Amino acid sequence: MRRAMLAALAGSLLLPVAACDNAKKSTAAPAVSVAPPASLPPDYSLDTQLICGQLQAVYTGELRQFGTAMGKLVSLKEAEQTADAVKAETEAATKLKAAAVKIRQYTVTAKDPSFRAAGETSAAKFEQSATDRKYFDQVKTLKDLNNTLQPQMAQWLTPVSSFCESTS
Repeated sequence: MRRAMLAALAGSLLLPVAACDNAKKSTAAPAVSVAPPASLPPDYSLDTQLICGQLQAVYTGELRQFGTAMGKLVSLKEAEQTADAVKAETEAATKLKAAAVKIRQYTVTAKDPSFRAAGETSAAKFEQSATDRKYFDQVKTLKDLNNTLQPQMAQWLTPVSSFCESTS
């Protein structure tokens, strides 16, 4: 009996201590770090879509005219009409420069700074090719033109086309 009373007395003495110890632990609020809400990146999709629509006009306008001028140039080269071939090359270079002007004109207003930069890069590539004319020298036959025109266009347009592919 004595043991039972000692156990009850010990339990009654330890219970308030344990309760106080638990109370101290439970009343302390855990440290919660509140991070400021992450801001969402700006949505440029509508603006990009509008500009890509404008660029489509360049593809069907100046670049189609460039392709026609290149076909004429190759035909004249194959016919060994050098003087007319030189004129046709100048015409093709003029179409490339016109494409560069339009690409720059449309993309300079882009709200997305990366799209603006891509437009400048594409425009510079067109201008470089119109000026140095290395591409024109590579194309001597219709087979050359057929094998090189699509990859060359891709190289010129890749900076801006990556933006327009994601909006179509």
